[in-house]
Amino acid sequence: MADYSWRLPTIVQELAATVQEPPSRYLLPEQNRAGGLLACVEMPEVIPTIDLRRLSANNDVNEAAKLRMALQSWGFFLVTNHGVEASLMDAIIAASREFFRQPLEHKQEYSNLIEGKQWQLEGYGNDPVKRKDQVLDWSDRVHLKVEPEDERNVARWPGHPESFRDLLHEYSLSCKKVKDTILRAMAKLLKLDEHSLINQFGDKASTYARFNYYPPCPRPDLVLGIRPHCDVGVLTLLLMDKDVGGLQVLRDGTWYSVPPVRDQGLLVNIGASLEIMTNGVFRGPMHRVVTNSEKERISLAMFYAVDPEKDIEPMADLLGENQPARYRKIKGKDFVPGQYEYFSRREGVVDSLKI
Repeated sequence: MADYSWRLPTIVQELAATVQEPPSRYLLPEQNRAGGLLACVEMPEVIPTIDLRRLSANNDVNEAAKLRMALQSWGFFLVTNHGVEASLMDAIIAASREFFRQPLEHKQEYSNLIEGKQWQLEGYGNDPVKRKDQVLDWSDRVHLKVEPEDERNVARWPGHPESFRDLLHEYSLSCKKVKDTILRAMAKLLKLDEHSLINQFGDKASTYARFNYYPPCPRPDLVLGIRPHCDVGVLTLLLMDKDVGGLQVLRDGTWYSVPPVRDQGLLVNIGASLEIMTNGVFRGPMHRVVTNSEKERISLAMFYAVDPEKDIEPMADLLGENQPARYRKIKGKDFVPGQYEYFSRREGVVDSLKI
């Protein structure tokens, strides 16, 4: 019988506590090590920052212009005055840190491996291992569905600390308002009805929360926390670690380090679904996460995706004789599995849909 033990991912936090050198499965190929991962370029300008209160309340022309510039130059931006309480943001990061610092046996109660061997999206653990030669990421995570609310698998939601579930519920409600405000502003930039992008989601649109934990790594020059990728959904809201950097973004062939955000800002990232919907007008950035030899790092991403039964395709109002569709349509439920398959090969699923 064939040995498929390689398909079972290891808990990296436990591995990091016992090894002096990362196992070979985590080491980048020789061709990807040139120059050293941490020797990348600092961003040539301050991260584009949008005052969301000013943008939405006053329909501010200057803020709208800044948003357009951010979308065209980087594909991501910070939002401030977004309405999410600073105390809530601090509390949910503190709760996630407390969860990851528990003994392994307690965390395994929420494992994403059914009977220790069958992978599922939700729960504590790692992403799936699709290929025997797949380079693994130096990170653990808790991935949870928060919307639709009636589809929550609360058994996968950590019960310790006791505040975790209530905090995640409250945080998801606050972030949903932020997401809708941003999408209305984007629709106006496209000269569309302000609700047009929100209406693309469908009745059973999904939202997932992903708590990322990056333990210290003995060889940050050879190992990535998360490999290069573009997010597959419509929009991502990222609550970054305030003290430890690691996120890097690719622009014109150069990797740039994104500094930590200490002023309670949320990083907004365009996803591949929105790229398809806007027929390539908005494009999400390729990004990755590097490791740190001394410090752990935690972040929380909220991923917003369409109804699984809905087609993702260029919006008809953006097409015309001189603007033909640049992407084939794909069913929402096929996009995420496709992303994991391409992700394992370090490729982007959206490129496979270009006409």
